[in-house]
Amino acid sequence: MTDSPAYVRHVALVDMRNYAELDVELGPGTHVLVGANGQGKTNLIEAVVYLSTLSSHRVASDAPLIRHGADRAIIRADVVRDDRSLLVEIELTPGKANRARINRNPVPRSREILGIVRTVVFAPEDLSLVKGDPGDRRRFLDDLMVQRQPRLAGVRADFDRVLKQRNALLKSAGAARRRSSAEVDATLSAWDDQLARFGAEITLMRRDLIDALRPRSSGAYSELIPGGENLDLRYRSAVGDMIDADMAGIYEELLRLLSERRQDEIDRGVTLVGPHRDELEISLGPAPLKGYASHGESWSAALALRLASYDLLTEEAAAPVLVLDDVFAELDTSRRAHLAERVASAPQVLVTAAVPADVPSGLTGRWYDVVSGTVTPRD
Repeated sequence: MTDSPAYVRHVALVDMRNYAELDVELGPGTHVLVGANGQGKTNLIEAVVYLSTLSSHRVASDAPLIRHGADRAIIRADVVRDDRSLLVEIELTPGKANRARINRNPVPRSREILGIVRTVVFAPEDLSLVKGDPGDRRRFLDDLMVQRQPRLAGVRADFDRVLKQRNALLKSAGAARRRSSAEVDATLSAWDDQLARFGAEITLMRRDLIDALRPRSSGAYSELIPGGENLDLRYRSAVGDMIDADMAGIYEELLRLLSERRQDEIDRGVTLVGPHRDELEISLGPAPLKGYASHGESWSAALALRLASYDLLTEEAAAPVLVLDDVFAELDTSRRAHLAERVASAPQVLVTAAVPADVPSGLTGRWYDVVSGTVTPRD
């Protein structure tokens, strides 16, 4: 049985992007934010996304989210979930750890708010899923993985910490060459164990996620391009397919590969084995999508991945908040109509558009005008 869908009832911002202060009421259903570029419509939905993933779908760091001249930014939302209200808040401060609160009570780590709000975002940046670097696809997998199981945010943070420390050791060992090989090997072995332990869990969770996404993304792509080539997903990892391997088996293989590549890693000063170098391969029929697909096929594949994500989260727990950030302007008429039809019944949809004409007529709901950081509901 799935949980009751959560929705954001109210959003308050302080010194976030171009908002010195903002309070806006939302609720179930569709909400359309209309405004010219640079007025702040995307900034508002970016705040909701941040509460969901602790990251922006637009930029890699938190600094751009803080209003120019301000010391910190605050994002606060009243979320209704399972017929009860939760007030979730995060404070972003440059150079310091972000501070989070639930119902005004501080929590030890900001990642403890993950899972209160879940989102699936459609945005122009989605083309990076098929045309961008492998890191873009790894981030897509990891963000979705954490939305499925919020505790994995801690595993990912631990892996990143170990990777950073191990790379620093490899770099110093390769540059200085003053320590004995025995000293370097002993220290690296300790880091190898942690890297393999956290890396095995990430690898296994990504593999399972791709297995769940594969039929859903293939079906969604067929809806967008009837009669087109089959969309397929494959996880390419240093440990190989290991289709039937459990976490212990992946851990042992990562340890073996780390030992095998140790001298190469010391020479290059970087960790060469682990999920940070893995890839989500996307193909259409026999050909890889990247470099071969048309613009329309690329967009359809990106949309299919997002629709598959939405379907998966909805089936496993409850429908997430759908965020459509200036995406309709990027689509042709048929894909625009299909997407509108697909999302019209979602419990909560947040849409941004530069002009009303970009929003399909079939997508009805409450409209807001966004001008110079002011959000005004239409009558």
